[in-house]
Amino acid sequence: MYWVYERLLTAFGPQGWWPGDGGAFEVAVGAVLTQNAAWRNVERALAGLDERQWLSPQAIRDAEPDELGAAIRPSGYFNVKAGRLQALATAWVEAGGDAALAALATDELRRWLLAIRGIGRETADDVLVYGFDRPVFVVDAYTRRIFARLGLIQGDEPYESLRASVEAELAIGDGATQRLNEFHALIVALGKDVCRPRPDCASCPLASDCPTSRQEAV
Repeated sequence: MYWVYERLLTAFGPQGWWPGDGGAFEVAVGAVLTQNAAWRNVERALAGLDERQWLSPQAIRDAEPDELGAAIRPSGYFNVKAGRLQALATAWVEAGGDAALAALATDELRRWLLAIRGIGRETADDVLVYGFDRPVFVVDAYTRRIFARLGLIQGDEPYESLRASVEAELAIGDGATQRLNEFHALIVALGKDVCRPRPDCASCPLASDCPTSRQEAV
């Protein structure tokens, strides 16, 4: 899988993810909002929170649920996500905030995130790598689609085994966190713009080594 990372990095360059610079909690909020949502809509929802000065755990915890839902409406499923954000914010405050959470070991911090209502493995790993600079890989639908088309996986592997296989190749030596950060962002770039459900193989930097691309050319 390392060759995929190197090829994509050469083709697309560094992605500079995660968008925004508001710290770990803002990353966590964005990770919840991006569940089943396009990033452009998440940006609109984050702007709604920022306008109300609600991008802190205390502010989200104390917001009226209906008003919070209205602020994040562009992200979709806004009432569900408002509840998830308030669960996250309450847990964040009770844990002692950014500094206390940053002091936790990665496995412990991941377990803490996964115990919060509405935080699944993909969301938790987004927060870990982008919010807390931990060397973990985020497995998403783009990852499964691209790796399956390349013949690297079957496509139905358990989340944890797929995450571990990528980390085994990329989370070695210096710069592990940055590589894993970049790899996920590069996969998103490829999956969003090129390796779509109907792929644009002619524009793909991986096409020469992709069995699916060769089938499309027949």
